[in-house]
Amino acid sequence: MGPIDEAAGDLISEKLQDLENYLEADVITYYGEIIDSVEDQMKKIVEDLQSEENPKKICYIILTTPGGSLNPVNRMVTILRHFYQEINFIVPNYAYSAGTIFCMSGDNIYMNYYSALGPVDPQVQNKDGKLVAALGYLDKINDLLIKAQNNTISQAEFLILKDFDLAELRAYEQAKELAVDLIQKWLVKYKFKDWSTHSDGSEVTLEEKRERANEIAGKLSDNNIWKAHGRAINIDELTEMKLKIIDYGEDDELCKKIDDYFSVLVDYVSKYQSRVFVHTRRFL
Repeated sequence: MGPIDEAAGDLISEKLQDLENYLEADVITYYGEIIDSVEDQMKKIVEDLQSEENPKKICYIILTTPGGSLNPVNRMVTILRHFYQEINFIVPNYAYSAGTIFCMSGDNIYMNYYSALGPVDPQVQNKDGKLVAALGYLDKINDLLIKAQNNTISQAEFLILKDFDLAELRAYEQAKELAVDLIQKWLVKYKFKDWSTHSDGSEVTLEEKRERANEIAGKLSDNNIWKAHGRAINIDELTEMKLKIIDYGEDDELCKKIDDYFSVLVDYVSKYQSRVFVHTRRFL
């Protein structure tokens, strides 16, 4: 590492340490796609942080991702929850698809006016080995099936439907089902754990928490609402779904520390063009 690279590394670590001191918690940055086997790296990173003499019990994940696979998300949540009593997500820019589902496992989600989550559209590996958005395929197949039932399907569309791999289609359906199941489970278990009373003072029941989680999961996974895999869902739209989001833009000091860190982070990641970049005070 040359002197310029070393200086850039020192600067990004200094900004991260400043944010950690303010939050009095571990901060883990995840920037990039969520790919299979990344959970192995996360396991080592978290175990390293927790090996200190007085390990922290609160963790903030600064997340920026276009999405990816659900299996590593599920396993990373297991790892993080094994060690930390509280996990919060900070989204300075965007966390789409599997990243949105990852955020749903947090006790709190921090965003500002510019931040965005996305529709829950898990990516699945097709028969050609490429990651594809599951909901797009499911919607297209359903459209073709409706046309077939109404005898309005064209010959070309019929051939597409006829040649579609049923096992591949089932994999897309299972990915959607898993996404919805994880959102429902994590919202009830973590995000809603302190939601005990309604605004009128009446008690919130477990069934009501499940109903709210089911409504949120249903809306996030409805392609008819969002139309596109990369549709940005902002803080106001999430609030309208009755999903509580903390606007860190209302805390001037916290906002400045996040912005200062994130700006040098983006410069650093852009220079090295890593598919996945993970950063802690002990790992760069």
